[in-house]
Amino acid sequence: MHIPDNYLSPSTCGVLAAAMVPVWAVSVDKVRKKLPKEKLPEIGIFAAISFLLMMFNVPLPGGTTGHAVGGTLIAVVLGPWAACISMTMTLLVQALLFGDGGILAFGANCFNMAFVLPFVGYGVFRLIKDHTKGRTGEYVAIVLGSYLGMNAAALFAAIEFGIQPALFHDAAGQALYCPYPLSVSIPAMMIPHLAVAGVVEALLTALIYTFIKNVSPDMIEANAAPKSRGIWGLLAALIVLTPLGLLATGEAWGEWGAEDISEVANGGNTLGYTPKGMSDGFDFHALLPDYSLEGLPEVAGYLLSAVIGVALLVIVFRLIGSGTKKEKNPTAE
Repeated sequence: MHIPDNYLSPSTCGVLAAAMVPVWAVSVDKVRKKLPKEKLPEIGIFAAISFLLMMFNVPLPGGTTGHAVGGTLIAVVLGPWAACISMTMTLLVQALLFGDGGILAFGANCFNMAFVLPFVGYGVFRLIKDHTKGRTGEYVAIVLGSYLGMNAAALFAAIEFGIQPALFHDAAGQALYCPYPLSVSIPAMMIPHLAVAGVVEALLTALIYTFIKNVSPDMIEANAAPKSRGIWGLLAALIVLTPLGLLATGEAWGEWGAEDISEVANGGNTLGYTPKGMSDGFDFHALLPDYSLEGLPEVAGYLLSAVIGVALLVIVFRLIGSGTKKEKNPTAE
């Protein structure tokens, strides 16, 4: 679901980035006013969980791969505004350090995964939870919220891909950016997410929420000072298990390189050309591309990338928390 650079036109990227500016501004203001200072480091902890979940690639129908995101999990525990900030920082680290998601497409990826996903997931969660009773209703709300949040984000990404050839093409009719119309992009994105990726998202969200509720219930209680008992063990376990994400082969749909897209088959036919906006587009070289490090075995590079990503996210939000003035009488989102 990470849109690379040059799949969307610069104007599309600009519109989606501009749409995120007020969302980011409100998110910062809401979190600053309503989330207790003591809970700010939790944003980094959950950003790290999301970062690790996205390293566990799973095979999807059609020979592509996908992953969980964890945006609804963060929204349920900390509120959707905190989830927006958490997911934004996760996507920023992925784009800058690991080349996972584009730099120009950063606003688009945030729109889909830091805005649509957590807010849809949280909205569904609240709607169900507020009209049901007991733990069963709570877990039904979490499962359906995370499943629908994930698929809503996938649908928006599919639409962003699919409108490109209609809006941006040369005189010969060849697409300048993503060459696949809505009739291709929507089923290509939605069938695997509805069938597999959304289910994985729902199951992992429910499992991790249950784990946290059992070992660190203070992280879920609105105004409780977090002790984070057991959460470090969860992060350590996820880091150790991240190489399992290497077992899934193939690229995620819509994440092929410019050198490969002409040979990608859709409906039994290859594209046969490389869109000009891709071949001549923006090129950014990440420090650790594809979660690897030159000279290290693939598994070792993947593990080191996991450690670096988690450490950065946790440290950044601890520093933010330590430098934030405490608000009087904070109220949880």
